[in-house]
Amino acid sequence: MLADASSELIQSMTMQFSAKDRLSEHPLRQELYAEMHSRPFRVIETPARISHLVIMCDETQKKSQYQHLLRLCETYGADAPDQDVAFFQMDLNGLQMRREKHLEFIAYTFTSRCDDAEAPFAHSCVGGLPEAWLAGLEGQIITAFHVTVLDVAESGEPDIPQVKQYFDDMRLIGSQPSQGAVQVWTTYQLHDDGYGRFLVYNREMSASQLGRLVQRLVEIETYRLMTLLGLPLARSISPQLRQMDLRLAELTQTLAQGEQQERFDDAQDLLGRLTDIASQVEAYRAQSTFRFNATQAYQAIMFNNIDELREDEVSGHLTLQEFIGRRVGPAVKTCESVAARLEDLSRRIDRVSDMLRTQVDLSIQGQNQELLSSMDRRSKIQLMMQHTVEGLSVAAISYYTIGLVKIFLGVLYDQGISFDKSLALGISMPLVIIVVAWLTRRIHSKFNKLADDPDARSGQG
Repeated sequence: MLADASSELIQSMTMQFSAKDRLSEHPLRQELYAEMHSRPFRVIETPARISHLVIMCDETQKKSQYQHLLRLCETYGADAPDQDVAFFQMDLNGLQMRREKHLEFIAYTFTSRCDDAEAPFAHSCVGGLPEAWLAGLEGQIITAFHVTVLDVAESGEPDIPQVKQYFDDMRLIGSQPSQGAVQVWTTYQLHDDGYGRFLVYNREMSASQLGRLVQRLVEIETYRLMTLLGLPLARSISPQLRQMDLRLAELTQTLAQGEQQERFDDAQDLLGRLTDIASQVEAYRAQSTFRFNATQAYQAIMFNNIDELREDEVSGHLTLQEFIGRRVGPAVKTCESVAARLEDLSRRIDRVSDMLRTQVDLSIQGQNQELLSSMDRRSKIQLMMQHTVEGLSVAAISYYTIGLVKIFLGVLYDQGISFDKSLALGISMPLVIIVVAWLTRRIHSKFNKLADDPDARSGQG
């Protein structure tokens, strides 16, 4: 009975915990689980034909393509997606369509059965689509190729001269992925129809394994071209960087010569030239940063897929990894080099700007020092002139004051007061001069004190 009571207690506590104390679930938890299954691998039954299109488009064109997809579904009477999802697939009367939306592009993959092993590229999956729908796809095609998958058990082991005919006698690139379970042939060139070609001979892979292999081949070709998109941009920027590097070196040499007084009389010109270089560098950085970062990301995905192929060499032919690595690797290095030069040039511009500002500040300080010295000399001259004017003002004031005294003495004399006017005037003259000089000096001293004493000036105010 004690055991039954304990069991009931534990069950009751568990129910209470589940009802009241359930852990809070992250709002993105379900979405993160679904993301792992958002683009499932396909299952490919041999023999099969596959056409893959990658269309670069902006956000407006992506919305237009969604409407275009709805029209295709309506044409074939297929169920359309309720919204523009990242992944969608449907059956179009035996033609399997797979649509994937990525950051820069939308990929369409069409798959059907191959009924003619003797002419693997005589027909294509896109040939069965409405021409108006295919021509109405908005955006720019960056990748377009056909993949034909044949079974060795049905079509026999491939004969290399015959395989070469399927590729218009172009130079073949081939390998045997998955330790020889399949054989893959391509040329990595466009043919007369504007499409590339891949020919896959299946020896012992299952339909699901073959689907994963074809998916890797599709992604390798897609991301190979997306990786190389950065190379033309790097090539166009590189000569401009050379010119800007030379201009910056010229400015740096000008600053290093130290001819401040002569050079910095025209500091606005130097600042204008430096600002022009800086604006061009920032414009190139804004233009190339995303593209070069995307190049790095696409390269990583591409080489990861190549490694997963686990290729064996077909005697006398380059493998996919050898061919792609030989050219894509240097292209990516070129993009990295141009990106590094842009960053280095930007840092050097910052340092030269600091140098120029320092030199200008020193020049301004020197000019200010000269201005202060000039002002000091002028103050001394003004002081001397003031003393001179002060003496003259004493004489002038005394002259007019003595004139007033003379008139005053004359008035007194006319009123009957008897005295010697000449003697009185003579005695008053030095007294007037002394008093005027003393008063002038006192007023002058008071103003000097106000100029030298801030507290006295504030109190005066």
